[in-house]
Parts: sequence; structure tokens; C-alpha cells
Amino acid sequence: MDVFALLIPLAIVIGFIASFWVIYTKAGEAGWKCLIPIYNLIVLLKIINKPVWWIILLLIPLVNIVIIIMVNISLAKAFGKGTGFGIGLTLLAIIFAPLLAFGDAEYISN
Repeated sequence: MDVFALLIPLAIVIGFIASFWVIYTKAGEAGWKCLIPIYNLIVLLKIINKPVWWIILLLIPLVNIVIIIMVNISLAKAFGKGTGFGIGLTLLAIIFAPLLAFGDAEYISN
């Protein structure tokens, strides 16, 4: 039982890392950039063509929720998906991030 308590979260984290590595690579960035805290947000904002100062908005309680939703919707649109997919990225990232990464979505540079 203790082994599963460690392996399941580890598998989820590895899945997220692999998903975002592929998403960054599809967008023309080096995959390792998803591993560096704060810098990964700067690169993500670059991918979705939003200003870097949005990082400050992510530090403000309640405002950050709205910004996260907007970032995920913009990320979905940057890969040719709709608003519903962006909401899915926000609420069910464990499902939608691998779909975006390993599916047929192509990065559309704006």
C-alpha cells in the first residue's frame, strides 16, 4: 500500500513533466525550459504571446485564478483548440495536458 502511495503521485508528476516537455517542444522551445520554476512561466507566456508582467498577476490572490484560466485558454488556442479545451486544461489538466502534448495538435504561431 505504501508503495502505491508513492508511485501514483510520482507517475502523475512524470506525466505532467513529459506532457509539458512535449508542449514546449511543439511550440519551438527547448523542452527542459518547462522544468525551471518562474522561467517556465516566462516561456509559457512567450508561447501564448502574452506580456511577461502577467507573472505579477499570478501572485495576486483570486486574480491568479482568472489569469490561469486565460493562460490555459490561450494555450489551447495557440494549438488550434477551442475555449472548452482551455477550460479542460484548467479543471482536468491530468487528462487535457497529455491530449494537447501527444495528440495531433499543432502549434499555430500568432
